[in-house]
Amino acid sequence: MKIHAVILARGGSKAIPRKNVLDFCGFPLLAWTVNCALRCSAVESVWVSTDDAEIAKVAHCYGAGIIERPDSISGDAASSESALIHAASAIPKRIGLNPTHFFFLQPTSPLREVWELDQAVVMFQQQNLDSLFSAAPAEDFCLWSRSENKLSSLNFDYRNRARRQDRPDSEVWIETGSFYITSIEGLVNTGNRLHGKIGMQPVESWKAFEIDSPEGLELCRSIFSARLFNVVPHPENKI
Repeated sequence: MKIHAVILARGGSKAIPRKNVLDFCGFPLLAWTVNCALRCSAVESVWVSTDDAEIAKVAHCYGAGIIERPDSISGDAASSESALIHAASAIPKRIGLNPTHFFFLQPTSPLREVWELDQAVVMFQQQNLDSLFSAAPAEDFCLWSRSENKLSSLNFDYRNRARRQDRPDSEVWIETGSFYITSIEGLVNTGNRLHGKIGMQPVESWKAFEIDSPEGLELCRSIFSARLFNVVPHPENKI
């Protein structure tokens, strides 16, 4: 496997303007994800795909290569898959090598640790997977679905409500969006980051939070400061 990390970071953001480069625990938000990817022993190179000059400057400063994303796949309606497929064709032109797999990390889901990335690679290889995603158990949540005004309990039986500690292991998981591994061949052929034989890297439930709102930003800052503020990123290049 030739794994290269790709981080997608557009300049446009409606709920939190410029969120990829805003201050997050003393450093640009993007820097934490670049730093985490660089410290994963299985990753051969780290790339940030962006349409924004400031984001590109920050990414370069903290050690990532830059993929200039075309405007046609940088708007609000553009899918992450379109940018990943573009990266799959752009990286070989830059390094002269053809990656076989991508580690896709999202900077707005920063609650992750390097050992989880390393563990995910081992699982990916041992189980001969085609794609993988990070997921948190929903065991601390009583989940319901509503369809045509009918309510159904999903991961528990409301008629026989057991104590949380007495419930069976959760079979409902939250896709955290923090990281994925995907074979590039499968990504290009299906147009989807998840394809073929899919695996799941379990993470702790508090790592499911992401930054999509000002409230989410403050929550993630608090959790990160309390639990993950251990290896800080340092600029590798001058801005």
